Amino acid sequence: MAKITKRVVDTAETGTKDYVIWDDELPGFGLRVFASGKRSYVIQYRSRGRSRRYTIGLHGVWTPETARREAKAQLGRVAHGDDPAEEREEDRKALTIKQLCEQYIADMEAGLILGKGGRPKKETTIATDVGRIRRHIIPLLGTRRVRDITKPDMNNLMKDIIAGKTRVTMKTEKLRGKAIVRGGRGTAIRTMGLLGGIFSYAVEAGVIEHNPTHGLRKPKYQVRDRRLSEAEYRVLGGILREAQESDHYRIHADILRLIALTGCRRGEIINLKWSDVDLEASCLRLVDSKEGSSVRPVGLPVIEYLEDERKRRAGTYVFPGKGLDNAVGNFPQSWKKMFKDTPLWDVTPHVLRHSFASIANDLGFTEITIAALIGHAKGSVTSKYVHTLDSTLIMAADTVSGYVKALLEGVEFRRNTYTLDRQSRQSAIDDMLIEARPTTAV
Repeated sequence: MAKITKRVVDTAETGTKDYVIWDDELPGFGLRVFASGKRSYVIQYRSRGRSRRYTIGLHGVWTPETARREAKAQLGRVAHGDDPAEEREEDRKALTIKQLCEQYIADMEAGLILGKGGRPKKETTIATDVGRIRRHIIPLLGTRRVRDITKPDMNNLMKDIIAGKTRVTMKTEKLRGKAIVRGGRGTAIRTMGLLGGIFSYAVEAGVIEHNPTHGLRKPKYQVRDRRLSEAEYRVLGGILREAQESDHYRIHADILRLIALTGCRRGEIINLKWSDVDLEASCLRLVDSKEGSSVRPVGLPVIEYLEDERKRRAGTYVFPGKGLDNAVGNFPQSWKKMFKDTPLWDVTPHVLRHSFASIANDLGFTEITIAALIGHAKGSVTSKYVHTLDSTLIMAADTVSGYVKALLEGVEFRRNTYTLDRQSRQSAIDDMLIEARPTTAV
């Protein structure tokens, strides 16, 4: 036993089982340490001959001081014959889906809901989840009591979202901004996945005993296997060159070209900062990618482009928007307009990323090398601890980006071997560029 202070909370070690540290100044007040590492404040008391435990809340939302004051208040109520645990149980039984979702959102925004890799969800993920909750889950289920939800209800919800029952167009906080909610198959799959997490959260909180989404048969994701052929790369190169001559589309064309040359996600390039660019090491050191911190090797064509742009552009972002400290905006609208009425009308930034990985595969690189190039989860072992990239990854980045650059410029790329020497790398690329001639699709 010890007085529960912040030091006690921070130094409490996790074990294989949950355990409670009891306060030696306030009888009945304790800190519960979960095997998962979470910590919560509790009180233990007797009511009508039964021992009851009441959870005040998680550490982080509550501090030792505020939890101690709440414990005194609740234990005072117990002394007057009240039973806080039973009252909360009755309240939970009447909890609605809307109320549960609001609690989930509050904990998510407080960093208490863990996402991929056991990390708190990112702001972009939180915004997406909140959108799905407020635009699909609450409109269809908000008034229903959590304890009354069944698996057939989940099946009907999924069908309603697929059928577009939540379809609506609404204004957003941005000037002249609007959100078009269509529903559909993909939205239904992702929303049901989120709802499964919300119900797991409810099970952990003792609101319900079982998750009604478990065992639910969901539609399969449609695999996005679209990739560019050599001929389409040449068409893309022409579209980008034409767009780069326009003041309105130049910066967006540069973004697409960089995505094509790196295989990065569109958000990673749109929000790329100069502080993320390591020209000497031929890599991007991304702090907040989808997989967390990520070191991304990039080829010589990318390095040369960034060196030139660094001389011309100031500010925080590689692709600045209005003001030096803002990233460029309107990218989705611009690339759709660039590709409209062209043979590449269905090409997206993800297609460019997939095509980059496919080219790397065609050139004979291993799966783990390709994963490291594009920052996929499978490559996290390779990239997470890398500070100085080895010659294999540099050579791979040079080869693939050089190949893609050659295709965009309408010429053909022949494989060869690279060294880390900049002059040798450039000479190797020059040697591989030969006159264009018709070839079959890669």
